[in-house]
Amino acid sequence: MKGILCCALLVACGGNGGGGGGDDVPDPDATNPGPDAAVIPEGFTRLVGRTWSLPTPTGGASDQYRCVRFTPTEDIYVTAIQAQAPVGTHHTVLSFSGSNGTSGADGNDDGCNFTEIGMDMLYASGTNEGLLEFPTDVGLKLPAGQQLHLNLHLFNATDEPISGDTAILVKSQPTPPPQLAEMVFAGRFNVSIPVTTVAKPETTLTGGCTSDKAYTLFAVWPHQHQLGTHQKVSIDRNLGTAEVPNIQTTVLHDGPYNFQEQNYYLQSPVFDVQVGDRIKVDCTWKNTTGSTVTFGESSTQEMCFSGLYRFPAQNDGRFHCTDFPQGG
Repeated sequence: MKGILCCALLVACGGNGGGGGGDDVPDPDATNPGPDAAVIPEGFTRLVGRTWSLPTPTGGASDQYRCVRFTPTEDIYVTAIQAQAPVGTHHTVLSFSGSNGTSGADGNDDGCNFTEIGMDMLYASGTNEGLLEFPTDVGLKLPAGQQLHLNLHLFNATDEPISGDTAILVKSQPTPPPQLAEMVFAGRFNVSIPVTTVAKPETTLTGGCTSDKAYTLFAVWPHQHQLGTHQKVSIDRNLGTAEVPNIQTTVLHDGPYNFQEQNYYLQSPVFDVQVGDRIKVDCTWKNTTGSTVTFGESSTQEMCFSGLYRFPAQNDGRFHCTDFPQGG
């Protein structure tokens, strides 16, 4: 199952109004801003990041991984988070260290791979900045002494060497919010997408689970790869009985998917999931590659996930709501 620990990405919590400026967050790379040092948006502070370089691809673009570890010296309560993701950044995954090769000395690690993502993920982004603002009174706790692990999936699709500085930026406050949040992924690992034909121009597959817990869901983050064209995230609730069902469907997200614009979708109002609700993720692709495409970490393979951001934190495995559930 190591291969499925790859790219599903994150945690987070959101909010249009919580918290402070984060000026107290340490900067592990303050003396090495990197070749593409960017202007940090107002109110944000660099939490963790690193510089990297990729050579000119030989035989086509290739997936490469770089990691960095950082241990906060004081509690940090995050109220907004986004990535600094220059060209070449396929995705970022921030997690707590502790398993899957994620623990080690603070600093850069050039020998990591796609399996090195902690079981407790905190945030992920795709090819854009992935801004996520938490609801008022909701936040993410980064405890003092708990090492963080940032896994960078890099992909050079040019015909030249490239370099950059990828980082996670946060807003934070010094005191805990009333609610701590977490994230799980809903979707499926069993993905096989046939070649597009006149009779079958697109393929749609559905993943998800029946919820065994109650919680408040406040954001979704659709994630597919380059063949993805559409994603729908919905929740079915039976207002009747098992014998005479009366299904009410709430759609949380239903829109085109663009690999270059992977956004968070805040729920307003938030949605209270009940035990027994059926969470569904419908992914659609158009496969013009000439061969069947299956599940995988590479951007030339495919995925079908939606990150669900919720409170209160319940310490479920990050793939709790899939066809091969983990943890929970």
